[in-house]
Amino acid sequence: MQKKNPKKIPRTEADVRRAFEDGVNCGVYNASAIFLTVLLDHYGMRDKVTDVWRDICKLSEEVGDGEVSVSDLKHVLLTEYGIKI
Repeated sequence: MQKKNPKKIPRTEADVRRAFEDGVNCGVYNASAIFLTVLLDHYGMRDKVTDVWRDICKLSEEVGDGEVSVSDLKHVLLTEYGIKI
């Protein structure tokens, strides 16, 4: 007979899905903050960062709408710029 773990908290599939989405969102927000800070502080793009952020949001919508795929973007970054993500 197995002993029950008294510290174990029951979780539903919805709980797990929500926790995963929260983790992904947190990662995206953190990466965005780092990316924008580097552009502002290290590359002096104070005048352009608003335009960059607007373009990021637009491209994100296009990915969400299926107009472009992230794998396509990663392929272009690798082949044209030598950046592997």
